[in-house]
Amino acid sequence: MARIGIDARKVRDFGIGVYVSNLIHGLARIEAEGEAGANEYVLFVRPEDRDFAEDLPPNFRSVVERSPVYSVREIAMMTWRISRSSLDLYHATHYVLPAVVPCPTVVTIHDIIHLLYPGFLPSRAASLYAQRMFRHSVGRADRIIAVSRNTQRDLLDYFDIQEEKIHVVYNGVEDRFRRLLSEDELDAHLKAAGVRQPYMLFVGNPKPHKNLDRVIKAYARARSRAGFDAPLVCVGARPGSDFKLERRARQLGVGDHVQLVGHVSASVLPALYQGASLFLYPTLYEGFGLPVVEAMASRVPVITSNTSSLDEIARGYAELVNPLEVEEIATAIERCMKDRGHARQLTDRGASRAAGFQWQTAAESTLAIYRDVLGETGS
Repeated sequence: MARIGIDARKVRDFGIGVYVSNLIHGLARIEAEGEAGANEYVLFVRPEDRDFAEDLPPNFRSVVERSPVYSVREIAMMTWRISRSSLDLYHATHYVLPAVVPCPTVVTIHDIIHLLYPGFLPSRAASLYAQRMFRHSVGRADRIIAVSRNTQRDLLDYFDIQEEKIHVVYNGVEDRFRRLLSEDELDAHLKAAGVRQPYMLFVGNPKPHKNLDRVIKAYARARSRAGFDAPLVCVGARPGSDFKLERRARQLGVGDHVQLVGHVSASVLPALYQGASLFLYPTLYEGFGLPVVEAMASRVPVITSNTSSLDEIARGYAELVNPLEVEEIATAIERCMKDRGHARQLTDRGASRAAGFQWQTAAESTLAIYRDVLGETGS
């Protein structure tokens, strides 16, 4: 039996949180199906998530850490927590690794956007923190999990590390996106969200790389030429940025056709995907692009970017565009809205692609990496 620590403090985050929650629950299913209590898992959580392990087997327990993320205090306190827990292995589920870790480590790198686009960060200090923490983490880690081959290539291009140290483990898609909702369920969820069909869908936060300003420009251009009625529904918490987006939509003459619905609950999101006529996700950079495979699993035709991991995940299964070219995005929207046969082909191809992304497979691959590291250090 090994004692494995997992950083679960970002379990409420949209992207990393989905990864952390599904990884841990996948590991719990593996443990339940094998020898009882084969490993002990220590989950480091925020105070509001102290009950996270309640529905997990008894060999999973939570340890609360209150220090702010991305802080000096966090680095010191996590070092202390890990030391007190007498771990055999520690898994940092994003790029932040404590200054001193007295055991072998596995680090998951979702992307290196903070290094490639430092201007997207709020300050020079934040950029320096990201640079130093990335360099420390990839240098110290015994193994690195990259969520795509694109992230693996980015790491190899940016850092002097051995390729053998990096293992690509794709994210999965939760089953709630694969389950086809009944018409009554779909109608009820869309009504609760204040959305009416037909509509196009965008899912993402206000960060610059999400490219929503160009999406709105492309939508306005496509609508003016093709004359469709479907509004653009934008999902995602955007505190402080809604005004700018609404002003942009009004300037382009689509103020009444761009609907900002903000954050939605986990139960509503599958319905918003399934009810959409088209999913738009031409972002500038992604380490994996979870919304793309969620939309594909929900049987929605997808327009996404021909760059970063999105090309790797979606080429041949979605309409790919240059995310910097508004006209190219607009033309793709027109084609998918006017040629529904083409859109149905994308739907079928996307569903077949999404079927290959399973969280249980990700958990099994991650556990194999743990065992590899533990086997080496135990020999």
